[in-house]
Amino acid sequence: MTDTIQTVVYELHPNKTMKLVLDEAIDYRRYCWNQALETWNELYLAHKIYDKILWTKFIPKQNKKTGKITVKPIDIHLNPSPNWKMVRDIMVHDKADWQYQRSAHLLGLAVKDLGNAWQNFFDKAQPDWGKPHFHSRREPRQGFKSDQSKIVDGLLRLERPQKSLVPSEEWRDFKLSEKPLSDKIGVVSYFRENGRYYAAVPFKVANKKALPKTGKNTAVDVNVGHFNYTDGQQNVLPKKLERIYEKIKHYQRKLAHKRVVTGSTQSNNYLKTRTKLQACYRKASNIQNDLMHKFTTKLVNNYDQIVIENLSVKGMLMSHVASKGVHRSMFGRFKQMLTYKCKWYGRKLILADKLYPSTQRCAVCGTIKHGDERITLYGNKKHGTKHNEFVCYNKKCPNYNLVVDRDTNAMFNLLALIEHPKLNKAL
Repeated sequence: MTDTIQTVVYELHPNKTMKLVLDEAIDYRRYCWNQALETWNELYLAHKIYDKILWTKFIPKQNKKTGKITVKPIDIHLNPSPNWKMVRDIMVHDKADWQYQRSAHLLGLAVKDLGNAWQNFFDKAQPDWGKPHFHSRREPRQGFKSDQSKIVDGLLRLERPQKSLVPSEEWRDFKLSEKPLSDKIGVVSYFRENGRYYAAVPFKVANKKALPKTGKNTAVDVNVGHFNYTDGQQNVLPKKLERIYEKIKHYQRKLAHKRVVTGSTQSNNYLKTRTKLQACYRKASNIQNDLMHKFTTKLVNNYDQIVIENLSVKGMLMSHVASKGVHRSMFGRFKQMLTYKCKWYGRKLILADKLYPSTQRCAVCGTIKHGDERITLYGNKKHGTKHNEFVCYNKKCPNYNLVVDRDTNAMFNLLALIEHPKLNKAL
């Protein structure tokens, strides 16, 4: 029986010493990433320009048995392009003295993640993956990874480097808010956000048992503010969340005004307002995650097969019309949660093709709207219908000239893919 990876995010409450340790590790991770990216770019440029030149460096290597030191040349002229192991070896060879006070695993994991980022960038199956860029200390969320962390007596222990300036008696384990799922963990991600520290711990647990069959299927049509499914509608932007966003808007304006008038971002009033803004963001995020977890768990418990749209969320965020609503409705987060929960509990998740015309197809007769008959974000100008109205103009259709809800019609079109999988394509 294979294990399942289940990740739990804990908030850490470190003392002053461990805060300094975490901050230094975060800064060192950023330094390693930027240095690795610069080295990678230089190697790639050298390969492109000097295709026939052999670039070599000599790295000393000590034999553990005899103690003799030999110099081994390594080839950094790569074919067809650099790889993360070569970049790592070069950075290890050029280490400064202060770097030995940090964990060597931080450097290796940073360079390996950079290699994965380049691999995803060149992967044609992932067209939306951006080019790796240099990281800034001003980014709101920063962190590092550790593959040497352990669970000891219910506490999370971070690896202490041998040459660390922090004495071993001052090195503290992190208390977790609940009992760990298992003692077997993978690579732990530590990150800092809005002045708070968190750890995402991936536990290796036994496979979850598949839920009993219910004999029911559903489809979910995601929209800004609400999701439609066979048993009703789920509101993902409740009034309490809208009130929080109004507060966020208010505090953002106050911050902008203080920044313009005083020209400083370190005054007491500025810092107080920024703290309130960060608290609102954190509260909004907690409400959204709670809604998504409850809704996805409800779907997995009640239905055997679930159909959702495979939307290009990154492309939708480029639109100035609905980008803010798409972001707040958490389309991507919903798909991510539902995917791993269906895998855990033995449910079948069906992704509709990106070009499947769920909103342009009549769920009763199958007529597809083309040209000036199509429904846009502004409705249909030719017939004067609104964006949430669907009208079929096929005279043979039972719903001829009837105004139906566009989202409900799209949901039934998605549901039809369960019995007719051949329709799952651009029609």
